[in-house]
Amino acid sequence: MSDCIFCKIVNKEIPSEFLLEDDSLVAFKDIDPKASTHVLIVPKKHISKVSDSESEDAGLLGELLLASKKIAEKTGILESGYRIIINSGADAGQEVDHLHVHVLGGEKLGGLNG
Repeated sequence: MSDCIFCKIVNKEIPSEFLLEDDSLVAFKDIDPKASTHVLIVPKKHISKVSDSESEDAGLLGELLLASKKIAEKTGILESGYRIIINSGADAGQEVDHLHVHVLGGEKLGGLNG
């Protein structure tokens, strides 16, 4: 999508420092962090939201979760704990219309517990 900010970041039209990049995803720090560590993991394939994913995206969805572990290791929050958030749709708080995973940690996080 030509007007999608995450597609522009993925395509390196907007400069960003990637903490992780492979054939299917990139990860970078959130510009408006909600915790001392707040990283976004974005698939290179444009999927608007998780509810728009198809069965053919199952591997990619798994890669996003496995990438969260790599980010937690890289940022030093693996052992202390981290939160993974995927918002799907405006009412859930999704602000960018491109599927992405939030990895938050580095401090004790309040809010919902599961």
